[in-house]
Amino acid sequence: MSNTALTLGEVASAQKVVFEEYDLDNGLHVILHHDASAPVVITSVMYHVGAKDENPDRTGFAHFFEHLLFEGTKNIKRGEWFKIVTSNGGTNNANTTDDRTYYYEIFPSNNLELGLWMESERMLHPIINQIGVDTQNEVVKEEKRTNYDNRPYGNILAAVKENMFKNHPYRWTTIGSMKDLDAATLEEFKEFNKKFYLPNNAVLVVAGDFEKKQAKEWIQKYFGSIPKGEVTSKKTYLEEPITKTIKATYEDPNIQIPMLVASYRTPSMKSRDARVLDLISSYLSDGKSSRLYKKVVDDKKMALQIGAVGFSQEDYGMYIVYGLPMADFSLTDILNEIDKEIIKIQTDLISEKDYQKLQNKFDNNYINSNATLEGIANNLASYYMLYKDINLINTEIELYHSITREEIREVAQKYLNPNQRLLLDYIPAKHHN
Repeated sequence: MSNTALTLGEVASAQKVVFEEYDLDNGLHVILHHDASAPVVITSVMYHVGAKDENPDRTGFAHFFEHLLFEGTKNIKRGEWFKIVTSNGGTNNANTTDDRTYYYEIFPSNNLELGLWMESERMLHPIINQIGVDTQNEVVKEEKRTNYDNRPYGNILAAVKENMFKNHPYRWTTIGSMKDLDAATLEEFKEFNKKFYLPNNAVLVVAGDFEKKQAKEWIQKYFGSIPKGEVTSKKTYLEEPITKTIKATYEDPNIQIPMLVASYRTPSMKSRDARVLDLISSYLSDGKSSRLYKKVVDDKKMALQIGAVGFSQEDYGMYIVYGLPMADFSLTDILNEIDKEIIKIQTDLISEKDYQKLQNKFDNNYINSNATLEGIANNLASYYMLYKDINLINTEIELYHSITREEIREVAQKYLNPNQRLLLDYIPAKHHN
């Protein structure tokens, strides 16, 4: 092992994230993480609602709410949210996935009370009215044009998802459909809010430099009186295993070079197999030192680019490999090279040296993901809400360390076969005269 690599002991001790957790009477889960190394404090709230909780004919609601809930509350006038944050030296943001929605503020530590008050306002009485809905409808449409419809290769994920999932709501993207949002009534938005943005469907994280006793008093003061709601239990959607290659084509008017996309369905991120697949995808296709990049881009000069995205989610994931062929090569040429590398992993154990390199890389990722206060706050919320095991923030790296080279081979054999995937030809749109 090279002396630059961290020993297991160092990784363990560098990292121990200490936290305290408790519930309010209304079911709001609270997590406190004290760190006085910088005079800042984060207040964040994660709600267990994402694109997968939407009705199929009302897609895009969860992401729409990520925008809508900045529109104002009973005590924060329309358009004032960001002004209050910046004038108090803070920053804030929010994001939505298929599984959850996350809001956070970062303030100088003397503004903890303000952060808590703002998030309690958002939870207790946001104002949902037609002017807010109309304003955000325009914002979301612009975002969809910019990030999806007019961006080269912008609809890959949408094309992959609709071909990979038949029953599960993962079949649509978080941005959803603009015609669904246009068709939605104000009443439907209000209903969605009542259904999901509840204290007992949320976790509040306070991380950074704060006085614990005081923080708890404020949390009780601002969140304690918010009434608990009826949390809808999550539906289970099962997908039949893919047993024969799914072939699909998508035409993108914004591109000149076709792209090969091969996508495999993977199990829930909570499963051990999903973590083994994380190692496999990193080994095969993560960055310029990966097997595929070295071989297909550097050595054989067959592709301009090759890469992969692992999508780890609460119910199912996807491992998506993509490549852009050089002029003399076809999509099939690239696929053959990808398949050769997958067959190698399924046949031979990866070398001890490559295995060690992978472990070092995951140690570094782990340390980096907990290197910032924002990273820690996000991880605490996610591990609690999506994995139901908050202490994974300290132990998940041990799971990766416990994965053997034999397991890597077995899991590759189990999930990465040609008959278990989608092959998507993502091609330039033919210009029709």
